Amino acid sequence: MPETGVYPCYKNQFQIDSDSIADMETFGVAFDNGIEEWKPFDAEGWTRRLMTAKSLTITVTGKRNVGDAGNDKVAALYSKNGRDVEKPFTWTFPDGSKVELAEAVINVTNVGAGDSTGVAPLEFEVMSNGKPTFTPAV
Repeated sequence: MPETGVYPCYKNQFQIDSDSIADMETFGVAFDNGIEEWKPFDAEGWTRRLMTAKSLTITVTGKRNVGDAGNDKVAALYSKNGRDVEKPFTWTFPDGSKVELAEAVINVTNVGAGDSTGVAPLEFEVMSNGKPTFTPAV
């Protein structure tokens, strides 16, 4: 049964291919909406607008966990380019609904760099590449 009410952020889960990604700590979501604007004569100077495009970026930070399948898959993309960084990515919400990105672009921004006494980080962005599929909770 889907959860209702408020929930802690850790209830959100992420998968690359079908593997969960261990030791992730924070995530942020940004929607980039393309808005077309025009000022027709009949609007007497008022701006008209229409949303014509959308994209999604999920920024994830955590720790590098060597040996975890999902963590390893993300980290392995640090030196790749082009179609080699396109991977299936799923964001599962606490209520069980899902956003699935069939060919997400995974942009690794940090793999292991930090303070000498810190735990090695893994940081990356997941960028939509085409329209995601949303599956509601059952």
